[in-house]
Amino acid sequence: MTMTLISASELAARLGDADLRLFDLRHDLMDHAAGRRQYEQSHIAGARYLDNETELAAPRTGKNGRHPLPERAALAALLASHGVTPNTLVVAYDASGGQFASHLWWMLRWLGHDRVAVLDGGWQAWSAAGLAVESGAGPRVDAASTSGGLTPRQALTEPVDADTVLANIAQPAFTVLDARAAARYRGEMEPIDPVAGHIPGALNRPNTDNLAADGRFKSPQELRKEFEAVLGKRAPDAVVHQCGSGITASHNLLAMEVAGLSGSRLYPGSWSEWVSDASRPQAKG
Repeated sequence: MTMTLISASELAARLGDADLRLFDLRHDLMDHAAGRRQYEQSHIAGARYLDNETELAAPRTGKNGRHPLPERAALAALLASHGVTPNTLVVAYDASGGQFASHLWWMLRWLGHDRVAVLDGGWQAWSAAGLAVESGAGPRVDAASTSGGLTPRQALTEPVDADTVLANIAQPAFTVLDARAAARYRGEMEPIDPVAGHIPGALNRPNTDNLAADGRFKSPQELRKEFEAVLGKRAPDAVVHQCGSGITASHNLLAMEVAGLSGSRLYPGSWSEWVSDASRPQAKG
């Protein structure tokens, strides 16, 4: 069974375990230094910081989106330098409802690593429970110490590229599900990317709808009911998630897994990559 969420109390009981690696993914798309500042001020005891812009994304070319995937080998080496092995339980958290943590969850599954979970409720849930925190720059990382570390294995999930999404418009084999806010999907506003709108044929499910009022994921039953209201009778493996740059789309993919709707995929380049080529069609409304 795919691992998905872990509660604050469950994580607290495992702090100090040799086979645990905890990663802080706090981030602000408008202030890329904010996450590191927050981490150094206070973080879950034992957590290590990963930067969404400089460590978890490949160099940007202007044509590959805002958060292009790194090479699988490079990502595996980064995680190995933090002590991640095939037997490690990786737990990720953020302060944004789990969207950045969900992206790392997906990336690990892309590497073939299934022992990964997202802290339900994130930093806010941990803080509210008064659980162990610390401050400072965090553990030193030894990039040369990768013996027995993580190496790419057969992917548990495969990304979908822009050419496949483009071909799907004329000959539909899957449904694209856009995780952005409804106003961005409709093309009424666009605060980040240069063009507003959506991929023709895409449906909309804002990832913020995955959370209850307390900031935790809704129940599996509630999530399943809500996704099926959008997707109808479409099979999960005929769903491809998309957003602005692959981050919040991962949140929808995780939510579907929580709901027992397994097998959907991710278009990592998403809207930011899509609109970098003016020949690709766009829709509004």
